[in-house]
Amino acid sequence: MFEVHTFDPKTLSWWYDQLDNIDMDPPYQRRAQLWSERDKAFLIDSILNGYDVPKIYIADFSFGRTQLNTSGRQYAVIDGKQRLGAIFDFFQSRLHLDADFEWSANPSLRLAGLSYNDLNRNYPKVASRFANFNLSVMRVITDDEAKINELFVRLNRSKPLTGAEIRNAMGGVVPELIRELCKHEFFTSRIRFSTNRRQDQNAAAKLLLVEFRGTPVGTQKPNIDRFVIEGVKAQAGTADFQRAAARCMQVLDRMASIFSARDPLLSSAGPLTVYYWLIRESPRSRDAHMREFLVEFNRSREHNQMLARDGKSGVDPELVTYERLDRSTDNQGSIEGRVEILRRRLG
Repeated sequence: MFEVHTFDPKTLSWWYDQLDNIDMDPPYQRRAQLWSERDKAFLIDSILNGYDVPKIYIADFSFGRTQLNTSGRQYAVIDGKQRLGAIFDFFQSRLHLDADFEWSANPSLRLAGLSYNDLNRNYPKVASRFANFNLSVMRVITDDEAKINELFVRLNRSKPLTGAEIRNAMGGVVPELIRELCKHEFFTSRIRFSTNRRQDQNAAAKLLLVEFRGTPVGTQKPNIDRFVIEGVKAQAGTADFQRAAARCMQVLDRMASIFSARDPLLSSAGPLTVYYWLIRESPRSRDAHMREFLVEFNRSREHNQMLARDGKSGVDPELVTYERLDRSTDNQGSIEGRVEILRRRLG
């Protein structure tokens, strides 16, 4: 079953009243906080000044029970999360009109910088215009997760979705396992790089890929995409993928004990696969000193870079090789080469 209909016209205030009935973060969605405050304010400007707002797509689970309704709420956002979030923020006065806002219906009113509460109190007609704006919302009725995922990808094909965002919306066992890996303490409290575009899922996909292959293979986007498709084709035969994820969890347990909270060593996702494989292949007795070793190694790299840059003597050729390999961070030879250098130095 898959049907798409236009919702009967509903005002913004009606949708705000439904806030507790809307799942704003189903699995296929982008992460929150992608829009800047200025982006959000521009949307409110468009609404108040009567401009068109793109359609929002919402899964409607009111037709009956379905396993897709994991949150138990009546609605789930398929496309339009950032727009709805901006609207709800304005209703809650967590967002203000931009400093250069001008209301075209009456430019003499000084509305710049005001919140919804300010408008409601001092300019109720303007507040009413916002609250009674009819939002164009499409109602998606389906019990097929693949259809929802496909719709999300199709709606966003012309938008700059990351590979991780597209993979997250695909079917099969692999995206589900990646999401589970990202719930691990290592990803929730140890990494320091941004996750607002699912960078954590991209990193977790690389770790799962090398664990599944049993060797440091290349982790470029085409390789990860093929891996996800393998999971789709596997269907019932998912045991090998699940066993790889379980082994990955065990290594992440060790990594969570090695690295500190929001560790500066993990400020970027680049070295994560290398660190993972080094720790995986090292005896547990090395764990207690692993972070100290990596800190000292990176200091040596910085010092060596300075010597090479200034044309001084004493440049370590092995560290020069490491820097060259580090420029192709997802290449199989780069991963293998950097792991081997670290392993030799770890002793």
